[in-house]
Amino acid sequence: MPATEAERIRTLEETVAHQGRTIEELSEQLAEQWKTVEQVRTKLDRLTERFLSLEEQSLEAPAITRPPHY
Repeated sequence: MPATEAERIRTLEETVAHQGRTIEELSEQLAEQWKTVEQVRTKLDRLTERFLSLEEQSLEAPAITRPPHY
């Protein structure tokens, strides 16, 4: 039995409403994930700076030598 034009329009409107809600939810999730990515990027930058600082300090450390009594 063919759907009437009103039924088809109602079905299309329901579909569009559902898709709009889904797009909103996905947009919110994407925004949250972006915040997480930015936090991780900031932490990585700090760790990289710390690592490079420690690496520089280890290069400046005096060489390990034998004590004079050996």
